[in-house]
Amino acid sequence: MRIPIIGSWNYFDIDQRLAIAFYVLVVIGLIGAFANKAGLIKLAGWGGIILVLITLAGIYFKAHDSFSFLHFKKLINFGAGMVKLKWGWYVIAAGVFILITVRKPKVVLATEVVEVK
Repeated sequence: MRIPIIGSWNYFDIDQRLAIAFYVLVVIGLIGAFANKAGLIKLAGWGGIILVLITLAGIYFKAHDSFSFLHFKKLINFGAGMVKLKWGWYVIAAGVFILITVRKPKVVLATEVVEVK
């Protein structure tokens, strides 16, 4: 995330607890993928969505706090509005939405044998 005057923030600069919780959810999702547990993957996906929403709210409040040295509300809102999310945030959001679409694989039993001539 790029913020004018302040510089760039990554996940750990916003809140370390949120970043660690998100990475724990990523590990839980990976364990679920390797163990073929769709429920565990969905749990990690829903938890990731909640953490992304909390993080976006944290970005909003931290950006407003960073520009609180300005005395005029319009300038504070203008400065906080200049915050630009980098491409990685969109990848994170897309990834957690993909995780909640995981389903258990269906087993298909073939009862007929088709001969090919």
